[in-house]
Amino acid sequence: MKNEERVVLCGANSYEQKYYLNQDFENLPKGIQDELKMICVLYTEEVGGILTIEYEEDGSLILRSAADDMDYLYDEISAGLKIRQIQQERQELFQALELYYQIFFLQQEQVL
Repeated sequence: MKNEERVVLCGANSYEQKYYLNQDFENLPKGIQDELKMICVLYTEEVGGILTIEYEEDGSLILRSAADDMDYLYDEISAGLKIRQIQQERQELFQALELYYQIFFLQQEQVL
């Protein structure tokens, strides 16, 4: 299987209680940055583990959840359900972020 390169937009880590926003995206509007932080931090508070929001090579966004091997409280099923809930509730935000990345980073022309 091909090792695809992904670009991390942001993420949160419940073990270190830290949030990360990729410096390449610091010019996103403050409101969007705050919303991304809220999504990541609330997710890790509720589910635990580590959540990253990443761009795939084609510019689509994925939410990736992981946990330490010794974290016996982390539930993969609950994590997956929460990710699906976030994707549904924040669909417009994620579509806008995908479009932003495709235009400004991948320099794709968009046909409206």
